[in-house]
Amino acid sequence: MAKGFQTLPGFRDFYPDDCAARNYVFEKWRAVAQRYGFVEYEAPVLEPTDLYKRKSGDEIVHQLFCFTDKGKRDVSMRPELTPSLARMAAARQRDFKKPLKWFSIGQFFRYEKQQKGRGREFYQFNCDILGESSPAVDAELIALSIDLMRDFGFTADDFKIRLSDRNAWTDFATRSGVPDDQLTAFLQVIDKLEREAPEKTAAKLEPLGVSLEAIREFIANGDTASEVITQIRQDLAARGMGDFVEVDLSIVRGLAYYTGAVFEVFDIGKGMRAVAGGGRYDSLVNLIGGVDMPAAGFAMGDMVITDLIRESETPNERLANSIVGSQSIDIFVIVADAEKRAESLQVVQDLRTAGYRTSYAYTDAKVGKQFQSAEQLGAKIAIVVGTEFPTVTIKQLDSREEKTCAISELMEEL
Repeated sequence: MAKGFQTLPGFRDFYPDDCAARNYVFEKWRAVAQRYGFVEYEAPVLEPTDLYKRKSGDEIVHQLFCFTDKGKRDVSMRPELTPSLARMAAARQRDFKKPLKWFSIGQFFRYEKQQKGRGREFYQFNCDILGESSPAVDAELIALSIDLMRDFGFTADDFKIRLSDRNAWTDFATRSGVPDDQLTAFLQVIDKLEREAPEKTAAKLEPLGVSLEAIREFIANGDTASEVITQIRQDLAARGMGDFVEVDLSIVRGLAYYTGAVFEVFDIGKGMRAVAGGGRYDSLVNLIGGVDMPAAGFAMGDMVITDLIRESETPNERLANSIVGSQSIDIFVIVADAEKRAESLQVVQDLRTAGYRTSYAYTDAKVGKQFQSAEQLGAKIAIVVGTEFPTVTIKQLDSREEKTCAISELMEEL
């Protein structure tokens, strides 16, 4: 017996329930972004590998699905969207009124070890504002992320926004005598504070001339470390969102291109995972496209947020109800007389044209079996077409109430 094929490591099959769950997440992403006045865009899944090298250096190649195409070009499946966004914004920035408020939902690929919440292919929501440097932009993106989590059904007891400012650390490093060429290494140490043993962190800081005690004291006084943080918090407090935000300077985000405020959405009580994250990257559009344009944005992947929804009572209940609703039909047409199949098909098509999700039995079957199929498909109504046509029977499947009407009056009765 031949061995069946399996999905590649880190890739996923989406059966109907999985696809319904994915679409539910997509619908929330899209609805909240549009509510905030963002417009949707998309970029190619395949880009020149040099685009990603320009942003992240040659080491990024180890994380890419890259190959030489038939035109002898070095190309990669996109691991992220921001470089493409920067390329697009620079190319046609004169054609759009600023600030640009763009969002996208797309598929991405990273060649790395798969683990819970992380695969080699994933979907991601990207939301960015370009052309405006005010801290109000950072606050707007954080507010959007808060509203998104609330739309999923999470409360302030379920998640927090951990807010930081990389410029605060840059200023601290300068005051502490960290050489400019060691700033990236210094930020990388800060980025790993929570994940590494204190003695290991202290050993890394020693050559930089900074003590772990000084780092801890600076983090403890984070509320006053940055004027930008103060402005963002005041903005969010004015919206009634202040309780969702806490200053945590240990968040610096490992990506080197961040230039200011950064934040991450963390779950509470389910393992403290980062559900989403982003920040300000004012230099990237210039780096990619040679155009000075301030920018900020954040991203949320589908895998972690879907796992978190399924582990949380109210969000999972909303998801489950959405899945049931998306897979149910509105009306099942019962063909009670095989000689009236042609008339039944016309009823089916009229109902579909009117916008009802409608199904019927493709082959002749007993009426009882057709009713059973209707209930299995989650239909709310059955319409019986039989020998009395052009009179039909409308039956409510939950209450078992029924009435008859002429086919010409069916739409009005529904």
